[in-house]
Amino acid sequence: MKKLFCYFLLVSSLILFGQKPLTQEDKIYNAVDAFVANPTAENLKTLNSTENAFWKTPTPKTKNELLAIVILNCNKAYYENQFNLIQQSVSSYEKAWKTYQKYHLNNYDIVEFCLKPLGNLYTILGDYDNAENTIKQYYYIANQEKNQDKKIAAILNLSNVYQNSGKIDLAIDLLEKTIQTEKLSNIQKGILLNNLGNSYVLSYKSTGLIIKIIPNIFEKLESSYLTAIKLLQSDKSQTETLANCYRNLSSLNSQWQQFELANSYFEKAKSYFYATPNLSPRKIAQFKYEEASLFFKQQKLKEATASIESLFKLLIPNYSNKKNSLPEQNSLYTETSLLDALDLRAEIYSKQNQLKKALESYNLAFHIEDLFSNMMVYENSKIINQSRVRMRTEKCIVIYDLLYQKEQKQTYIEAAFQLAEQSKSGVLKSYLLQNKSLSSKEKFHIEQLQNWSNAILKEQQKGDLANIVKINEAIKKQNGLMLSLKKIRSENTVSEKETIDIKSLFAQLKKDKSMMIEYFSGFEKMYFFTLDNNRIRLNFYWDNHTATPRIISFLDFFSNANKIIDNISDYNHYGHSLYEMLKLPVNSSYKNLIIVPDGILNFLPFEALITQESNTTNFAQMHYLLNDYNIGYQNSASFYLNTKPSSKQEKTVLGIFPVFENTPYTLTYSKDELHSIQKNFKGKYFKNSEASFDNFKKNAADYSILHLSTHADAGDVITPASIKFHDQEILYSELYHLSINPDLVVLSACETGIGKLYKSEGAMSVARGFQLAGAQNLLFSLWKVNDYTTSVFMDSFYQNIKNGQSYLEANANAKRDFLKNPEISNAKKSPYYWSAFVYYGAVETNEKTNYTFIILGILSVIALIWLFIRYRK
Repeated sequence: MKKLFCYFLLVSSLILFGQKPLTQEDKIYNAVDAFVANPTAENLKTLNSTENAFWKTPTPKTKNELLAIVILNCNKAYYENQFNLIQQSVSSYEKAWKTYQKYHLNNYDIVEFCLKPLGNLYTILGDYDNAENTIKQYYYIANQEKNQDKKIAAILNLSNVYQNSGKIDLAIDLLEKTIQTEKLSNIQKGILLNNLGNSYVLSYKSTGLIIKIIPNIFEKLESSYLTAIKLLQSDKSQTETLANCYRNLSSLNSQWQQFELANSYFEKAKSYFYATPNLSPRKIAQFKYEEASLFFKQQKLKEATASIESLFKLLIPNYSNKKNSLPEQNSLYTETSLLDALDLRAEIYSKQNQLKKALESYNLAFHIEDLFSNMMVYENSKIINQSRVRMRTEKCIVIYDLLYQKEQKQTYIEAAFQLAEQSKSGVLKSYLLQNKSLSSKEKFHIEQLQNWSNAILKEQQKGDLANIVKINEAIKKQNGLMLSLKKIRSENTVSEKETIDIKSLFAQLKKDKSMMIEYFSGFEKMYFFTLDNNRIRLNFYWDNHTATPRIISFLDFFSNANKIIDNISDYNHYGHSLYEMLKLPVNSSYKNLIIVPDGILNFLPFEALITQESNTTNFAQMHYLLNDYNIGYQNSASFYLNTKPSSKQEKTVLGIFPVFENTPYTLTYSKDELHSIQKNFKGKYFKNSEASFDNFKKNAADYSILHLSTHADAGDVITPASIKFHDQEILYSELYHLSINPDLVVLSACETGIGKLYKSEGAMSVARGFQLAGAQNLLFSLWKVNDYTTSVFMDSFYQNIKNGQSYLEANANAKRDFLKNPEISNAKKSPYYWSAFVYYGAVETNEKTNYTFIILGILSVIALIWLFIRYRK
């Protein structure tokens, strides 16, 4: 009551002297003005208190008050970014944008003060999907407003996103088209040319083939930068952009080992850079990193170390620069310059032969990478982040191997294996682990987010006919869901990285009578870990740039049905050559071989490799690896260890057979496949028009085996993989949220294991879609399969399962049966026809064998009792 009375007196006195009481809007603006006058990390608390008080007030909010809160959040975000509070800055910008959209506010430059900096922060953090969506939203706004400056800014920033996310061709196309077609000022053209030069460099780095693709590339690269400099020099406000042009020229020449020219360009960059007013600590730190990198390339380790020390001092409060000092883990945060500096510091330690210190620096870099990953929502951004992690993983594997050679401690090899494991299908693994503990609310948000992603993708595939308004509305919906999902996740604790129990892994391999080979496709070598006899061995083969073309040459034999038949001796030779290159086991005592492939090896049918070269043209008599082992595959060793055994209950089948009769896509032998399965297993079988996606979804949870005999497409770099039902074509990502937990999924269709390939994550294929939906045991194809031979193979495969064989054995024996089948011609016994289907999943002992021993045991006991009774008589 006393407080209320005082408030009443204050209001009365203000009115008496002609002053109105402060409105809620005034309070917010006063708080913003006071903060901007003295911006400190401590004073941010005042803005937070003002915002919290506003939302707690139960009175209805006016649009002016809400706009004031938007402005408060944009100012707060700007300074949070200046104070290196990156996550808080992103959150504040996101809140501002969400409020602005939700209440349909206007009269504020939301693009300049919110969306542009937010998009840039997403790019810095590696959250490329959010970055792309945000930039496309303000490009759309700029287009509607016919604001050329904002439109060009959006194009520039979008090209940055494409460059960083590996879409280099899109960046080049976007920039070249803009330069050729848009009316640009000299400044705009200069900035775009600088970025185009960067795109050319990145394209060269990623393919090494740019000289063939873009004639006179080196002249074009230098020309882009030098032309940009000429256009920008007339404007004194462009010192930072000019510095960037010279930095790029320095980096380009350092790659060509032209260090005198590189140093000269860097000195020019330095003069322009430090002439730029109001440089943030982050920008200075990035410049220091580039300086350190240039020193390192010239083997000037002392100077490189000094530049890194300066960077740490800039970005980490209370950093101790004692000799060989690294930052404390709890002082690190999401900052790319810190990440890059720690990686470079590790390389310096390696050069100085301080291997354990190098590992310590890499471990700190891994920690920052985890912080980045925890901020990401979209699958694609997480996968790209994983690809970056692999470069560091490879360097650590090399160090662990060197330490093992020096000290002969098996723990180093095990540590290398654990690191390789963590890089295997990390996004898929994380999703499946988290999905077990997600709330229904979070699951709903994830599913809706994916649905909008699919809707955007399908609309974009229409090319020039795509509805831009529809895409923009979908991006808005997606953005709202993303922000809500982030809020839910901010309340959850971050899960620790899972390590594999190596003792349990060895025990499982022993039980399964199996050995395992896990590959790691590096940027310099292909490494592989062999696990057998309770020991892990690390080895590698040739430089990856030599090995990959040989693998591609072998895979080319499976590009059409005639390639092998027309070149049998070549197939025999290259199949054996690849077998030796991959250093696969010879005359092992194990009956099962588990392959954990990586990179392009995801597309290799190991069964069809030749263990011994011969002159025979009889395919059945060739020496395949299939003859030595039952070969199964897995995404990682942890997937192998955690895959559930198949159910002992009676197996039932849900069959999907669209057949596509009376169309150019008719699957004539799909009916034979249907009848052969139907005669062995009870279930529900949908054919023709009944084989719809809706019928599949409604029934999938009720059957132990899901069999789809249909058409599928691997897609390409732009178009995603898909599978056809009678009524519609479904993208692989539309399968993610199916409610299934089957014993086995059989994808009897073309290329169901093929899709856009990421070294860390594998193929973005139809099979991956089913894995994310919950399938653990899968049979799928690696190329375009033949309708007839597939039906023959499937008949044998299901008969083997009916006879009690495990899925692994059933697959291997179906291939052997195919080769022995006298009714199949020699031409049709080509590996093209029988080796397409690979099995990923559990390895189990033969159930039939167990029953045989039990029955023999019972019969022996009965025989002994009978003999005993007869003797007594």
